[in-house]
Amino acid sequence: MFRIAEEVKDAVHDEKPVVALETTLVTHGLPAPRGLETARAAEAAVRKAGAVPATVGVLDGEVVVGLSDTELEKLAKLGMKAVKASARDLGALAATKRAGSTTVSGTLVAALRAGVRLFATGGLGGVHRDWQKAPDISADLFTLARTPVAVVSSGFKSILDIPATTELLETWGVPVIGYGTKKLPGFYLRETDVALEHEVEDATQAALLLKAHWTELGRPEGVLFANPLAAKSALAAKDVEPAIAEAVAAATKEGVKGKALTPFLLDLVVAKLGDKAIDANVALILANAKVAAEIAVAFAGGKVAERRRVGY
Repeated sequence: MFRIAEEVKDAVHDEKPVVALETTLVTHGLPAPRGLETARAAEAAVRKAGAVPATVGVLDGEVVVGLSDTELEKLAKLGMKAVKASARDLGALAATKRAGSTTVSGTLVAALRAGVRLFATGGLGGVHRDWQKAPDISADLFTLARTPVAVVSSGFKSILDIPATTELLETWGVPVIGYGTKKLPGFYLRETDVALEHEVEDATQAALLLKAHWTELGRPEGVLFANPLAAKSALAAKDVEPAIAEAVAAATKEGVKGKALTPFLLDLVVAKLGDKAIDANVALILANAKVAAEIAVAFAGGKVAERRRVGY
């Protein structure tokens, strides 16, 4: 029901840097074949930065941390037939021997189970717009609040209520740290109006923060590093916001809710914005994979240095 690839298992045992990667981008988030191509490119970016990629998915009821390329391709061929697997779904998929691509929450719990402490994704789920009328909050937030894994993302998906999402993470004690920025990134957007209280300049500072949060202070929460999309790839708010408003109105009219809401909204936004939205999504996924690997390398290096100081 749960399997860790040998390369990942060995790296975790030897306290070498490992980065978890999710698979909803393969089956639901990006059109074929861009999803599979991007997943492979993200793994390559992690390796180039000196870490081991651990892509997570569910095949025949087995939760796998470290899918082989053949297994990744098999999941990609399933496409939308694969269950969009959040944390709550993993046990059910295991029991019924079905396939699933892991969301942020599903990847987080599998990563922690395997001993992987860094995870790269595009953008997190969160509090949906108009939540006052119909409360809809992604499991990503609650899972991050009780799972000590660090996530590198470009903030939260643009379709969400960003201030409300940020406030909820503050309530649950999850640090949201700007990675070279004092403004929260907005997925397609390089920055939003949400100011961040804390910022790190590089992977070394990020690793020191993780050590302080988890090791020195014993905190149980995850940490979110918000990495802004490069200016050359970012979209303009004047283009993105009208597209989101139209998508939200369409979802309300058609009564789309639950797991179906996010892909419904994103599909409409991409249809409105065109290929530039897909290109921006791919760019931020690859950039976040690189940064997560750099932090994983620095974090692993710090643990080695600590062992040497105390003589083991």
